[in-house]
Amino acid sequence: MAASASIDPARFLHEHLAQASPDLLRSLLTTMIDTLMSAEADAVCGAAHGERSEARVNQRNGYRHRDFDTRAGTLDVAIPKLRSGSYFPDWLLERRRRAEAALTSVVATCYLLGVSTRRMEKLVESLGITRLSKSQVSAMAQDLDEQVAAFRTRPLDAGPYTFLAADALVLKVREAGRVVNVHALIAVGVNADGHRELLGLQVSSAEDGAGWLAFFRDLVARGLSGVGLVTSDAHRGLVEAIGATLPGAAWQRCRTHYAANLMAVTPKSSWPWVKTLLHSVYDQPDAESVHAQFDRVLDALETKLPQVAAHLDAARADVLAFTIFPRELWRQVWSNNPQERLNREIRRRTDVVGIFPDRDALIRLVGAVLAEQHDEWTEARRYLGLELLARARACIADPDTAEETSTDIVPALSA
Repeated sequence: MAASASIDPARFLHEHLAQASPDLLRSLLTTMIDTLMSAEADAVCGAAHGERSEARVNQRNGYRHRDFDTRAGTLDVAIPKLRSGSYFPDWLLERRRRAEAALTSVVATCYLLGVSTRRMEKLVESLGITRLSKSQVSAMAQDLDEQVAAFRTRPLDAGPYTFLAADALVLKVREAGRVVNVHALIAVGVNADGHRELLGLQVSSAEDGAGWLAFFRDLVARGLSGVGLVTSDAHRGLVEAIGATLPGAAWQRCRTHYAANLMAVTPKSSWPWVKTLLHSVYDQPDAESVHAQFDRVLDALETKLPQVAAHLDAARADVLAFTIFPRELWRQVWSNNPQERLNREIRRRTDVVGIFPDRDALIRLVGAVLAEQHDEWTEARRYLGLELLARARACIADPDTAEETSTDIVPALSA
């Protein structure tokens, strides 16, 4: 009868691996990879290394070393060389790449989340990875390019997009040895299913009519249709581009932008009072009350702040365009300012970078942020109910139907 083993191999290995240092894990992983590559190289040669055989068709010719960044740290991989032809472990490495796919995904995700390259260097150093430079971090982040390109050029086939909001963000890019301002043009829409979508992103040298015209033409070419109302600031080039590419669409001046414009002509000490008056217009229960309150605000401002009253009166049609729609839409679409919240989220990510090295890097990061937000909106609850959307489209076709509002329809909550 054979004596029982005094050591349980499985338990012994488990205990040592649980207490193993990163150096031991890297050593074990390196040994396993080298063994597998050697076996594969022997199969290509037709015989084992150093073996004399008539079946041999090739011979070894040393090794070429390559650093391989993994979650266990940087490994020194010795790839066998052959006298004729070449051998490359495609199952392990990608040509002209030195990072494991999982690590690349981690770095790209951290880049997307706004982690600076300096912090990324410290992070990967803590994992035992050496010589990961800022340029390598940027190269890893380029894995996002294909996803962003597909997102920016996808067909817009979920229309009609009854409501659309457009805005531009000013960001800094390094070009020709100097830092310049560029404009990221962004559009958000509400599709036929009641969900919000990020419709497009383009970068323009200036926020002018030509840039906006090209942007909207691209959206229309990709399938944008059925737009009933566009909300934006009062930039002349933007408004003209909307009229040229989206005929029949009404235009609503963005409340947030208009408040900033009005504040610029209001004495600082009077702004809290003027702001309260402006908000009282938006808080009215129906269209008739909105216009009546607007008149009362103008009367209150006429004697004390005539310049402010004149500014407000000139913008009347722009800021009250929403009154043709059912009142259930007012707070949901125009009071929540989804575009402004989206802009703040983009700023939070881009402020970490500061100055982008080129426009491609800007599109990569902003496009990835927009794609991420788009996916969240797709999986969230409807932004607007289907019945409410149908009534909104009816109001666009016949504004007189806006008077037939109903209080038994409650819009879906914003996600």
